[in-house]
Amino acid sequence: MQLDDSLAPKGRFVRRYSALPEGVYARVAPTPVSSPGWLHFNVDLAREIGLVPEEWSGPQGLEVLAGNRPVSTGEPIAMAYAGHQFGQWVPQLGDGRAIQIAEVLDAAGRVHGLQLKGAGTTPFSRQGDGRAALGPVLREYLLSEAMAGLGVPTTRALAAVTTGEAVQRQTPEPGAILARVARGFVRVGTFEYFAARGQDQTVREIADLVRSETGIEEAENANPYRGWFERVIAAQADLISRWMSIGFIHGVMNTDNMSVYGETIDYGPCAFMDAFDPNRVFSSIDRQGRYAYQQQPSIGLWNLTRLGESVLSLLGDSTEEAVEWAQGALGRYADQFHRAYDEAFAKKLGFGEANEITRSLVADLLAIMAAQGADFTRTFRDLTPLCTAAREGTAGTLPHFGDAAALMPWAERWQSALYAEGKSSSEPEALMDSVNPRYIPRNHRVQQAIDDCAQRGDLSSFESLLKATTHPFLDNPEFMALANPPEAHEVVRETFCGT
Repeated sequence: MQLDDSLAPKGRFVRRYSALPEGVYARVAPTPVSSPGWLHFNVDLAREIGLVPEEWSGPQGLEVLAGNRPVSTGEPIAMAYAGHQFGQWVPQLGDGRAIQIAEVLDAAGRVHGLQLKGAGTTPFSRQGDGRAALGPVLREYLLSEAMAGLGVPTTRALAAVTTGEAVQRQTPEPGAILARVARGFVRVGTFEYFAARGQDQTVREIADLVRSETGIEEAENANPYRGWFERVIAAQADLISRWMSIGFIHGVMNTDNMSVYGETIDYGPCAFMDAFDPNRVFSSIDRQGRYAYQQQPSIGLWNLTRLGESVLSLLGDSTEEAVEWAQGALGRYADQFHRAYDEAFAKKLGFGEANEITRSLVADLLAIMAAQGADFTRTFRDLTPLCTAAREGTAGTLPHFGDAAALMPWAERWQSALYAEGKSSSEPEALMDSVNPRYIPRNHRVQQAIDDCAQRGDLSSFESLLKATTHPFLDNPEFMALANPPEAHEVVRETFCGT
């Protein structure tokens, strides 16, 4: 059954990835579910990508987003890719429970892939059921929308729906589907898959597609793939610096979970830190700490190197020339990351730009926080009133820091550095409050939202957390309790992928 034209206006949907040659994907329709129901629909995102919210949030939209009805002109596909998982090569992975049902063209001419996660089995399911449980769907919805609120490039959540069916994990759990949106779902592992099979022409065609969606004109007579690869490197350096600046740990930075569009993708065993620990790991299966907080920058380079190996045929007229050029490009990653990291953390301390003084202040503050087990998000947010007190000549404290006296010598250095820059007005406070969130999707609050919905069908905790974290810099009295770190009995120490 096709949707009527009101849900598929002429010219709204395009064929980009599904127009590539067979073998890049498998054509497969979602498996219908018995009794779909709404959990949440993202009205603002729908409008942003060119969908009519009033139509897509209705009964027909529900049928489409549950996988029970196709999109007119849509080409449902599951994408093929490989990947290095915890450093180990896996030659075939692919979309085992995600099916792209359409590509949407917005008013500005940008393409957005629309994918259903938990839509049923595909040729890449590897004996899995192709479904998603309610908990991981709500978790990805909350974290991806919080990331968007924080200004971090990310896949987005368009909708979450229930299926009316149970999925079997360790115990039976309610089933759900996440409709997510991205610039595209091409991963490092996508290029690895075809490069490993010697399909250089397919590698070129996928690279051409991705490049065409950047909207950047290539320099005349330049190798266009070199410019594209440099932009991928820069985007990944910037993305990981942003993760670090908000205390985010992805948890499973396998090459099949790294988007070449520079967006955060695949919210599995990820989390925002409460107490700061540079060695913090949340993933239940990361026993060696490969993807710990402080390891993320180096893993980003490791993944980019795998991408470079996969696209060598595009980067030079000979293997030797391509290797030499790629090594030079990858060698600039560290400087790009550190520049973005230093600038992000300088702003968190109220400085407009980074320098040796700000780098020293940041490093020393993080060391004190680690020693104190201080809450990452609250500590940075609470620097604002401390700065205001110093400017007004009154005593300021960090009541939630633990041993606040241990911070005072550092605070005096910090305040002196601000004054030395002429920051005697409220300018630093305004800058800090624009980059240091009050609200993040804290692990215990996410779990509470999941439990309330799964056990009692109560979405109020989910709705409150979503509202707070999508406007993370605003002090809202209604949500102030959501800013509090967990009590000892509420601490979440492990997160899981949900497959």
